[in-house]
Amino acid sequence: MNKTMRGLFTLTEWISKFAYVNILWIGFSLLGLVVLGFSPATVAMFTLIRKWIMGEHDVPVFQTFWTTYKKEFLKSNRLTIIFVFVAGVIFLDLYYMGLDSGQILQITHIPLYLFIFTIVFTAMYLVPVYVHYDVPFSQMIKNAFLIMLVNPISNIVMLIGIGTTLFVMSALPALYVFFGGSLTAAIMMSACYLAFQKIDRKTKEAPTT
Repeated sequence: MNKTMRGLFTLTEWISKFAYVNILWIGFSLLGLVVLGFSPATVAMFTLIRKWIMGEHDVPVFQTFWTTYKKEFLKSNRLTIIFVFVAGVIFLDLYYMGLDSGQILQITHIPLYLFIFTIVFTAMYLVPVYVHYDVPFSQMIKNAFLIMLVNPISNIVMLIGIGTTLFVMSALPALYVFFGGSLTAAIMMSACYLAFQKIDRKTKEAPTT
């Protein structure tokens, strides 16, 4: 088999893997009636993609997904509470800004937009931090915020990557069924993993007292 054929085979294999994981993510979210299934299915998907990024390409997909889903079902649903809270805060902020039409009062929109930006990107780091670090839940939220704050490049990579992916898929909406979640998770996990590595290097290089 020449290099071109091997390359095409590898590409096809990875396309199949991402499509399979996305279908598992949708299926197991529905298994938990979405409300209870979304977070454990998302954690399972990120766990699997994290393993791929770290070089564990041969892990059994379904077994890894199902095992993680069961193990993290109760614990991960605390993330659902956070996501609902974040969505509620954003909705209230946008609703307030929609009612506020005065030019002077519109000055307050700037800090509100910054606040929305901050909580959205912190939320985007939550699942990657959840699957990468074994820390208490309250520490996980703090870590997600701090990592987001000191890694603007990772934020930009996520923003551009997700925006580009969604733009391309909007031309063919059927792609969302096969790649909407898995590709988005891969972009987020890749950007976050680079940030995690950077932090780990700095921690190792820091002088000990």
